[in-house]
Amino acid sequence: MITFMLVASLILFGVAVGIALYRIIAGPTLPDRITAMDFIGVNLISVIGVISVLFNTLAFLEAILVMAILLFISTVAFARYIERGVIIERKRDR
Repeated sequence: MITFMLVASLILFGVAVGIALYRIIAGPTLPDRITAMDFIGVNLISVIGVISVLFNTLAFLEAILVMAILLFISTVAFARYIERGVIIERKRDR
């Protein structure tokens, strides 16, 4: 029974990623597209967690941690880009 629920959740995560891909393609604004990309990243982390439970292993937990850190950094970078137009500001003394 638990295997059926895990497989069903993987299918539903796939549907959610498909809907988010549509939002990336047809999104009217850049923040909509960035939010959809963040949503896809969170769903991929969730899929890896479900696969880890399905295979009964802890080997994927490090991949989840690395993906979560990279996802957070990329979301912050995109937010700064939207807000200011640049990601890293450099002050030049001339």
